[in-house]
Amino acid sequence: VDRLVEPLLGGVYAGDAYKISLRAAVPQLFEAARTHASLLDGVQDIQAKAAAKQQTGPVFAGLDGGLGTLPGAVADAVRAQGGEIRTETPVLGLTRTAAGWQIRTDTELIEAEGVILSTPAWSASALLAAESPVAAAELSEVEYASMVLVTLAFRRADLAGLEERSGFLVPPVDGRTIKASTFSSYKWQWVKERGSDLFVLRTSIGRYGEEQHLDWDDPDLVDVSLGDLGEAVGLSARPVATEVTRWIGGLPQYPVGHLAKVARIRAEVAKLPGLRVCGAAYDGVGIPACIASARRAADEIIATSTLAQNTQSDAGQ
Repeated sequence: VDRLVEPLLGGVYAGDAYKISLRAAVPQLFEAARTHASLLDGVQDIQAKAAAKQQTGPVFAGLDGGLGTLPGAVADAVRAQGGEIRTETPVLGLTRTAAGWQIRTDTELIEAEGVILSTPAWSASALLAAESPVAAAELSEVEYASMVLVTLAFRRADLAGLEERSGFLVPPVDGRTIKASTFSSYKWQWVKERGSDLFVLRTSIGRYGEEQHLDWDDPDLVDVSLGDLGEAVGLSARPVATEVTRWIGGLPQYPVGHLAKVARIRAEVAKLPGLRVCGAAYDGVGIPACIASARRAADEIIATSTLAQNTQSDAGQ
């Protein structure tokens, strides 16, 4: 657990493996534990099924230019379909009306037939406080972890033998500050192609309950990253460029009981016609899980809206 499960879950959720819900965070392993004599047997069964599929292609998949290009691409697609994207428009209130919902921003009131809250749990809690106090109370209990990413660029000529690996995870029991390192120039082809004479890697720092590093100065975070990299892989070169990125409240935590909490939230929200919630706080923190959560929310709003229209039509007939 300390040297395999903890660094894996710590890398994905920035959490504590002894508190994270197995069923919520790693459902495949949860089912394996339920259906096999031991968890090891279950893991071997999962591996055998994966091998039987003979998956080809890269182990990791990404976007040319990085995942930071995804929001812009989504916004362009929405606009191309006639949708509207409003930035720097904080929502201050959400009120149920006879026709649907009224959304209060800092400059105007917007009328909507349906609303999907894809905000962090704390924002959803504040917006639902008046209309669904039970859901708001549940959402207010969702905790988040913050983390720091330190990106380092080296001259490729200064690195010997480090180029042929995608990165590594660090068990907390090792007592290091960094929890993982990704060798971006090896892992992502587009990074390598756009800086052939450079080698880019990054470290991640911070777990749930360990947020003191957020207050460190950028040079200190770079230095501690370089120190831990030196101990782990023998890196002694100095970077030619660095970038420190802080993700405050970036990763929701999934403790034991998380799925039951999500079910209670959705049950309460479902009592409000034309309203649903989605995002990383519910069914998974990864992009595919967030997309699935959004599709579910949209489908349910469409289904309930269609049902309401059909009911009104039948009543009129």
